[in-house]
Amino acid sequence: MRISLRQLQIFCAVAQTGSTSAAADAIALSQSATSAALNELEVALATKLFDRVGRRLLLNDSGKLLLPKARQVLDGVDQIEQHFRGEAGGFKSTLTVGASSTIGNYVLPHYLAEFRRKSPETRVNVAISNSAAVAAMVTNFEVDIGLIEGPCHQSDLAVVPWLSDELVLFCSSEHPLAKRQNVSVAELQQAEWLLREQGSGTREEVEHALLPHLHALNARMELGSSEAIKRSVAEGLGISCLSRWVLADLLECGQLHELDSVLPPLSRRFYMLRHRDKFVSSSLERFCQHCAA
Repeated sequence: MRISLRQLQIFCAVAQTGSTSAAADAIALSQSATSAALNELEVALATKLFDRVGRRLLLNDSGKLLLPKARQVLDGVDQIEQHFRGEAGGFKSTLTVGASSTIGNYVLPHYLAEFRRKSPETRVNVAISNSAAVAAMVTNFEVDIGLIEGPCHQSDLAVVPWLSDELVLFCSSEHPLAKRQNVSVAELQQAEWLLREQGSGTREEVEHALLPHLHALNARMELGSSEAIKRSVAEGLGISCLSRWVLADLLECGQLHELDSVLPPLSRRFYMLRHRDKFVSSSLERFCQHCAA
C-alpha cells in the first residue's frame, strides 16, 4: 500500500484548515511532519492536491476528487474503532447529523430526546446550516446524515422523503391584514414580504408554494434565519410564510396572526439525505429508522 491512513488524515486536515501549520495544530503533529506527509501523499498519487494562494492551500481538481473518498475511508475506520473499543464516557458510537435551520432548531430536538431514551449509548452531534450547505456536508462526508427542507437532486446522494410540513401565511396581530378575511391575491402581491436568504430550503419551498399564485413577491428584506423573520414580522415589518413548527409559540400567545387568505393550504416535505457510498453503522441505521417511524 503506497498511501497510509495518517496521510489521508493529514490531507483532510489541511483541506479543512487551509494550511499545514493549522492542520498540524488540529491533529497534534509538527508542521514539518505534516508538510512531509502531505508531500509523500502527492508523490504516491503522482499529482498535486492543492493550489497555493498566498499563504493558503486551496484544493485543486485532484484534491476535490480525493477529499470525499478520503473522508469515506477515515469514517469507516472510525466506525470500526468505535464498534470494538467504545468511547470514553460510556458512548459506544457517535453520529453527526446535519440539519437545516428549521429542522435543527424546531423539529430535531423532539426526535433527539426520544432517540436518547432509546439509544443512550450513542452520542449525537448536530451541525445546523441552510439546506444547500447541509447537502454539501453530506456530499463531503462531513456528517453522517442530513435533514433538509426541500428536495435535493445530487446524484451521489440518496434522498428519502421524510415529514410533511404545513406552511403558514402570517403577520403581526396589529398588521392591517390581520383584520381582513379572505385576503386577496392582489393584497398579498402588494404586501411587503420578509424572506430567507437564497440557498435556504425554506426560501425555495416558500417560493415554490406561493409563486404559482402570486407570480412575484414584494421582498422588503432577506434575513438569515426563520427566527429573525418571525420576530421581525411580530414587530410589524411585513408578512411572511414559515413552517407552523416555527410559529407555534407566537401564534399561541397572540403576537402573530395566521392570515385568512384565498390561497389553498400550503405544505412541503422534509427530506433525509445520505451519501450512497456512506458506511451505514448500526447506530446510523437505528437513527434513520427512528426518524422514519
